[in-house]
Amino acid sequence: MRSFIRYIHACGLLVTITVPSFLMGMNTNMPKTQSQQTVIEDTSNVSPQKFDENFKDRYTSSDYKYEQEKSEGWLGNFIDWLEKSVQDLFNLGSRQEASNFIDDMINIFYVLVVILVVFFIVKALMNGEGRWVFGKRSDKKGIRHEDIATDIHVTNFQKLIEDAVNEGNYRYAIRYHYLDMLKKMSTAGIISYDPDKTNFDYASEITDSFINEHFLYTSYLYNYIWYGEFTIDQQQYEKAASSFTFLLKNMAA
Repeated sequence: MRSFIRYIHACGLLVTITVPSFLMGMNTNMPKTQSQQTVIEDTSNVSPQKFDENFKDRYTSSDYKYEQEKSEGWLGNFIDWLEKSVQDLFNLGSRQEASNFIDDMINIFYVLVVILVVFFIVKALMNGEGRWVFGKRSDKKGIRHEDIATDIHVTNFQKLIEDAVNEGNYRYAIRYHYLDMLKKMSTAGIISYDPDKTNFDYASEITDSFINEHFLYTSYLYNYIWYGEFTIDQQQYEKAASSFTFLLKNMAA
Protein backbone atom coordinates (compact mmCIF):
# COMPACT_ATOMS: atom_id res chain seq x y z
CA MET A 1 0.00 0.00 0.00
CA ARG A 2 2.73 2.37 0.91
CA SER A 3 4.50 1.44 -2.33
CA PHE A 4 1.38 2.38 -4.32
CA ILE A 5 1.14 5.73 -2.58
CA ARG A 6 4.77 6.46 -3.33
CA TYR A 7 4.08 5.64 -6.98
CA ILE A 8 1.19 8.09 -7.13
CA HIS A 9 3.32 10.87 -5.66
CA ALA A 10 6.06 10.18 -8.13
CA CYS A 11 3.62 10.41 -11.06
CA GLY A 12 2.22 13.70 -9.77
CA LEU A 13 5.67 15.19 -9.45
CA LEU A 14 6.47 14.16 -13.02
CA VAL A 15 3.33 15.84 -14.35
CA THR A 16 4.10 18.98 -12.38
CA ILE A 17 7.54 19.26 -13.92
CA THR A 18 6.61 18.20 -17.48
CA VAL A 19 3.52 20.36 -18.20
CA PRO A 20 5.10 23.80 -17.46
CA SER A 21 8.08 22.86 -19.59
CA PHE A 22 5.78 21.88 -22.42
CA LEU A 23 3.83 25.08 -22.20
CA MET A 24 7.02 27.14 -22.15
CA GLY A 25 8.08 25.44 -25.31
CA MET A 26 4.83 26.30 -27.00
CA ASN A 27 5.10 29.96 -26.02
CA THR A 28 8.53 30.13 -27.55
CA ASN A 29 7.27 29.03 -30.96
CA MET A 30 4.01 31.10 -31.04
CA PRO A 31 3.95 34.35 -33.17
CA LYS A 32 3.96 37.71 -31.46
CA THR A 33 0.61 39.42 -30.90
CA GLN A 34 -0.31 42.89 -32.40
CA SER A 35 0.54 44.60 -29.15
CA GLN A 36 3.97 43.07 -29.28
CA GLN A 37 4.74 44.16 -32.92
CA THR A 38 7.19 47.05 -33.56
CA VAL A 39 5.58 50.47 -34.39
CA ILE A 40 7.21 52.35 -37.32
CA GLU A 41 7.29 56.13 -36.82
CA ASP A 42 6.61 58.40 -39.88
CA THR A 43 9.32 61.06 -39.93
CA SER A 44 8.52 62.61 -43.34
CA ASN A 45 8.09 66.41 -43.54
CA VAL A 46 4.38 67.26 -43.90
CA SER A 47 3.30 70.90 -44.46
CA PRO A 48 -0.38 71.92 -44.15
CA GLN A 49 -2.08 73.24 -47.33
CA LYS A 50 -3.84 76.63 -47.21
CA PHE A 51 -6.76 77.80 -49.39
CA ASP A 52 -7.31 81.32 -50.71
CA GLU A 53 -9.66 83.42 -48.62
CA ASN A 54 -12.06 83.87 -51.56
CA PHE A 55 -11.70 80.44 -53.06
CA LYS A 56 -15.45 79.82 -52.71
CA ASP A 57 -16.21 82.69 -55.09
CA ARG A 58 -14.73 80.70 -57.97
CA TYR A 59 -17.45 78.11 -57.56
CA THR A 60 -20.52 80.31 -57.39
CA SER A 61 -21.22 80.58 -61.15
CA SER A 62 -23.90 78.61 -62.91
CA ASP A 63 -21.25 76.18 -64.20
CA TYR A 64 -21.11 74.66 -60.72
CA LYS A 65 -24.86 74.64 -60.15
CA TYR A 66 -25.98 71.19 -61.11
CA GLU A 67 -29.61 71.77 -60.25
CA GLN A 68 -31.32 74.25 -62.60
CA GLU A 69 -33.78 76.56 -60.89
CA LYS A 70 -37.01 76.36 -62.78
CA SER A 71 -38.95 79.61 -63.16
CA GLU A 72 -42.69 79.47 -62.96
CA GLY A 73 -45.15 81.21 -65.26
CA TRP A 74 -45.11 82.16 -68.92
CA LEU A 75 -42.54 84.90 -68.34
CA GLY A 76 -40.12 82.50 -66.72
CA ASN A 77 -40.63 80.00 -69.52
CA PHE A 78 -40.03 82.71 -72.11
CA ILE A 79 -36.81 83.84 -70.42
CA ASP A 80 -35.65 80.23 -70.18
CA TRP A 81 -36.36 79.70 -73.89
CA LEU A 82 -34.67 82.96 -74.83
CA GLU A 83 -31.51 82.18 -72.88
CA LYS A 84 -31.31 78.71 -74.42
CA SER A 85 -31.85 80.12 -77.92
CA VAL A 86 -29.16 82.77 -77.45
CA GLN A 87 -26.76 80.21 -76.04
CA ASP A 88 -27.26 77.92 -79.03
CA LEU A 89 -27.22 80.74 -81.57
CA PHE A 90 -23.95 82.32 -80.42
CA ASN A 91 -22.32 79.10 -79.16
CA LEU A 92 -21.96 80.45 -75.63
CA GLY A 93 -20.36 78.25 -73.01
CA SER A 94 -23.03 78.45 -70.33
CA ARG A 95 -26.52 79.66 -69.62
CA GLN A 96 -25.09 82.42 -67.43
CA GLU A 97 -23.17 83.83 -70.40
CA ALA A 98 -26.39 83.85 -72.40
CA SER A 99 -28.17 85.67 -69.57
CA ASN A 100 -25.38 88.28 -69.38
CA PHE A 101 -25.54 88.76 -73.14
CA ILE A 102 -29.30 89.37 -72.99
CA ASP A 103 -28.83 91.87 -70.14
CA ASP A 104 -26.29 93.79 -72.24
CA MET A 105 -28.68 93.89 -75.20
CA ILE A 106 -31.48 95.19 -72.96
CA ASN A 107 -29.20 97.95 -71.62
CA ILE A 108 -28.25 98.95 -75.16
CA PHE A 109 -31.96 99.05 -76.06
CA TYR A 110 -32.65 101.40 -73.15
CA VAL A 111 -29.82 103.68 -74.27
CA LEU A 112 -31.22 103.79 -77.81
CA VAL A 113 -34.68 104.66 -76.47
CA VAL A 114 -33.22 107.56 -74.48
CA ILE A 115 -31.31 108.77 -77.55
CA LEU A 116 -34.49 108.63 -79.67
CA VAL A 117 -36.46 110.56 -77.06
CA VAL A 118 -33.78 113.26 -76.92
CA PHE A 119 -33.65 113.34 -80.72
CA PHE A 120 -37.40 113.91 -81.08
CA ILE A 121 -37.37 116.60 -78.38
CA VAL A 122 -34.54 118.44 -80.13
CA LYS A 123 -36.29 118.01 -83.47
CA ALA A 124 -39.51 119.41 -82.02
CA LEU A 125 -37.61 122.40 -80.66
CA MET A 126 -35.95 123.06 -84.01
CA ASN A 127 -39.30 122.83 -85.78
CA GLY A 128 -40.78 125.56 -83.60
CA GLU A 129 -42.76 123.18 -81.41
CA GLY A 130 -40.60 123.65 -78.34
CA ARG A 131 -43.20 125.68 -76.51
CA TRP A 132 -45.72 122.90 -77.07
CA VAL A 133 -43.30 120.34 -75.65
CA PHE A 134 -42.93 122.33 -72.45
CA GLY A 135 -46.63 123.06 -72.07
CA LYS A 136 -47.08 126.35 -73.87
CA ARG A 137 -48.07 125.89 -77.45
CA SER A 138 -47.45 128.83 -79.72
CA ASP A 139 -50.04 127.69 -82.23
CA LYS A 140 -53.07 128.25 -80.02
CA LYS A 141 -55.64 127.96 -82.77
CA GLY A 142 -54.21 124.74 -84.15
CA ILE A 143 -53.77 126.31 -87.60
CA ARG A 144 -51.99 124.24 -90.18
CA HIS A 145 -49.48 126.70 -91.55
CA GLU A 146 -48.58 124.41 -94.40
CA ASP A 147 -52.15 124.76 -95.69
CA ILE A 148 -52.01 128.55 -95.28
CA ALA A 149 -48.78 128.76 -97.29
CA THR A 150 -50.36 126.64 -100.02
CA ASP A 151 -53.71 128.47 -100.18
CA ILE A 152 -52.60 132.05 -99.65
CA HIS A 153 -55.10 133.40 -102.20
CA VAL A 154 -58.09 132.25 -100.13
CA THR A 155 -56.69 133.15 -96.70
CA ASN A 156 -57.71 136.26 -94.78
CA PHE A 157 -54.31 137.30 -93.46
CA GLN A 158 -55.54 140.54 -91.92
CA LYS A 159 -57.77 138.54 -89.58
CA LEU A 160 -54.91 136.16 -88.71
CA ILE A 161 -52.57 139.09 -88.05
CA GLU A 162 -55.13 140.76 -85.79
CA ASP A 163 -55.73 137.56 -83.80
CA ALA A 164 -52.00 136.86 -83.40
CA VAL A 165 -51.32 140.41 -82.18
CA ASN A 166 -54.20 140.24 -79.68
CA GLU A 167 -52.75 137.00 -78.32
CA GLY A 168 -49.27 138.52 -78.10
CA ASN A 169 -47.95 136.00 -80.62
CA TYR A 170 -45.89 138.48 -82.60
CA ARG A 171 -43.73 135.86 -84.24
CA TYR A 172 -46.72 134.34 -86.04
CA ALA A 173 -47.99 137.82 -86.89
CA ILE A 174 -44.75 138.48 -88.80
CA ARG A 175 -45.22 135.20 -90.69
CA TYR A 176 -48.73 136.28 -91.72
CA HIS A 177 -47.35 139.67 -92.84
CA TYR A 178 -44.83 137.87 -95.04
CA LEU A 179 -47.41 135.54 -96.63
CA ASP A 180 -49.80 138.46 -97.14
CA MET A 181 -46.99 140.32 -98.94
CA LEU A 182 -46.43 137.32 -101.27
CA LYS A 183 -50.16 137.07 -101.90
CA LYS A 184 -50.49 140.73 -102.93
CA MET A 185 -47.31 140.68 -105.03
CA SER A 186 -48.58 137.58 -106.83
CA THR A 187 -51.99 139.21 -107.40
CA ALA A 188 -50.23 142.28 -108.84
CA GLY A 189 -48.24 140.07 -111.22
CA ILE A 190 -44.90 141.05 -109.70
CA ILE A 191 -44.08 137.44 -108.80
CA SER A 192 -45.52 134.05 -109.60
CA TYR A 193 -46.26 132.41 -106.26
CA ASP A 194 -45.19 128.84 -105.62
CA PRO A 195 -44.77 127.41 -102.10
CA ASP A 196 -41.63 125.59 -103.26
CA LYS A 197 -39.85 128.75 -104.35
CA THR A 198 -37.28 130.55 -102.23
CA ASN A 199 -36.96 134.27 -101.52
CA PHE A 200 -34.12 134.49 -104.01
CA ASP A 201 -36.37 132.90 -106.64
CA TYR A 202 -38.94 135.64 -106.03
CA ALA A 203 -36.25 138.35 -105.99
CA SER A 204 -35.05 137.24 -109.41
CA GLU A 205 -38.60 137.77 -110.75
CA ILE A 206 -38.94 141.35 -109.41
CA THR A 207 -37.84 143.83 -112.07
CA ASP A 208 -38.39 147.01 -110.04
CA SER A 209 -35.16 147.72 -108.15
CA PHE A 210 -36.91 149.66 -105.36
CA ILE A 211 -39.39 146.86 -104.67
CA ASN A 212 -36.64 144.27 -105.04
CA GLU A 213 -34.49 146.00 -102.43
CA HIS A 214 -37.29 146.28 -99.86
CA PHE A 215 -38.47 142.74 -100.62
CA LEU A 216 -35.03 141.38 -99.74
CA TYR A 217 -35.03 143.39 -96.50
CA THR A 218 -38.50 142.23 -95.41
CA SER A 219 -37.54 138.65 -96.35
CA TYR A 220 -34.48 139.00 -94.15
CA LEU A 221 -36.64 140.13 -91.22
CA TYR A 222 -39.01 137.22 -91.76
CA ASN A 223 -36.21 134.62 -91.91
CA TYR A 224 -34.53 136.09 -88.84
CA ILE A 225 -37.69 136.13 -86.72
CA TRP A 226 -39.49 133.00 -87.96
CA TYR A 227 -36.74 130.50 -88.70
CA GLY A 228 -34.47 131.88 -86.01
CA GLU A 229 -37.35 131.33 -83.53
CA PHE A 230 -36.59 134.55 -81.70
CA THR A 231 -39.18 135.90 -79.31
CA ILE A 232 -39.98 139.53 -80.04
CA ASP A 233 -41.93 142.05 -78.01
CA GLN A 234 -44.60 144.47 -79.20
CA GLN A 235 -42.17 147.27 -79.98
CA GLN A 236 -39.96 145.03 -82.10
CA TYR A 237 -43.02 143.64 -83.86
CA GLU A 238 -44.38 147.08 -84.74
CA LYS A 239 -41.00 148.10 -86.18
CA ALA A 240 -40.78 144.95 -88.34
CA ALA A 241 -44.45 145.16 -89.41
CA SER A 242 -43.93 148.75 -90.60
CA SER A 243 -41.41 147.47 -93.18
CA PHE A 244 -44.04 145.17 -94.71
CA THR A 245 -46.64 147.96 -94.72
CA PHE A 246 -44.18 150.38 -96.35
CA LEU A 247 -43.40 147.92 -99.18
CA LEU A 248 -47.07 147.19 -99.90
CA LYS A 249 -47.92 150.91 -100.04
CA ASN A 250 -45.09 151.68 -102.49
CA MET A 251 -45.95 148.65 -104.55
CA ALA A 252 -49.53 149.91 -105.04
CA ALA A 253 -48.41 153.43 -105.88
